[in-house]
Amino acid sequence: MSRRCELTGKGPMTGNNVSHANNKTRRRFLPNLNDVSLRSEALGRNIKLRISAAALRTVDHRGGLDKFLAKANDAELSATALKVKKEIAKVQAEA
Repeated sequence: MSRRCELTGKGPMTGNNVSHANNKTRRRFLPNLNDVSLRSEALGRNIKLRISAAALRTVDHRGGLDKFLAKANDAELSATALKVKKEIAKVQAEA
């Protein structure tokens, strides 16, 4: 399973551990990923995603998964999230 947020595309970053003696060794900064089920109002079901804690706060701030995906950039979304976005758009177009 890749260490990448399915909604924002946030992934591992690299940097240095710096000791008190100023010795530098390479390290990785991993995103804070969580397995969550988000409710889609348009589809009427839960969607399981692996997203970062920051993305979860953003989804809540924007008013839910449907509104978040409406504004989301397609290049950042995973295949699962992109499929859900298209399903939501289709259901909303019919209504």
